[in-house]
Amino acid sequence: MTPDEWYMSLPIITRYYVTLSFLTTAGCALEIITPFNVYYNTSLIFRKGEVWRLLTNFFFFGSLGLDFVFHMFFLVKYCKSLEEGSFRGRTADFLWMLLFGGSLLTMLAPFVNIEFLGSSLTFMMVYVWGRRHQYVNLSFLGIFNFTAPYLPWVLLAFSVMLGSSPKVDLLGMVAGHAYYFLEDVYPRMTNGRRPLKTPALLKALFPTEQPLRMAALGGGAPAAGRGAGEGGEDEEEGEEARQRRWREQQQQRWAAEGAAAAAGGGGGGGGGGGEHED
Repeated sequence: MTPDEWYMSLPIITRYYVTLSFLTTAGCALEIITPFNVYYNTSLIFRKGEVWRLLTNFFFFGSLGLDFVFHMFFLVKYCKSLEEGSFRGRTADFLWMLLFGGSLLTMLAPFVNIEFLGSSLTFMMVYVWGRRHQYVNLSFLGIFNFTAPYLPWVLLAFSVMLGSSPKVDLLGMVAGHAYYFLEDVYPRMTNGRRPLKTPALLKALFPTEQPLRMAALGGGAPAAGRGAGEGGEDEEEGEEARQRRWREQQQQRWAAEGAAAAAGGGGGGGGGGGEHED
């Protein structure tokens, strides 16, 4: 696969995020812009109207070097894995997750004095990925094995061992757990209520492929007797029920595949990325 083919194979949200991150970081390295133009500063945003800082701080990952490559590896790996995995066919829902996480991080950042939130947003994605792949086995540097939900904690411990501050990673874990609780746990506790329901505008911009996925998974297609003119409240409730059944089927499928992998003795390979994904 050529670099062009690899780049175009990335799902749309991952591709745009990686592109903007590279352009912003490269622009700072080439001194076209400086980090002072893009960092998060509430005084400059609200007193001088430099509102672009609300977004640009998520796209700067330090100087071009090994650390940047490391961050891009994690960004591509887990952003792509989520978008093509548990969010497959639901681009609007994935973008809404990133917007929710980015907004929460933006509100919390002034309390912990963090000026660039890209790493925290990436760590949020790692946290959500781990929670949704709880039966996947991983290996850290070939030293010990663990399951995916512990991945953020392993990375946090490794970062602290290298002398880095834990607050960036911890902030991402807070945002990740908030999303996981509100989207995956709370609906099961309240008979399907979703406080993070994706806005209709995003649904219109990125139409869902949910009905096709439902049919492929045996969940049934939309009722044939429901015509286009019967939209209304009943149709919306029916769509929510289909989405809820689809998520339940996905979780059951992940659990079954993870249990099968564990029964077959599937452990992580060498390094930090030895895993069995669905």
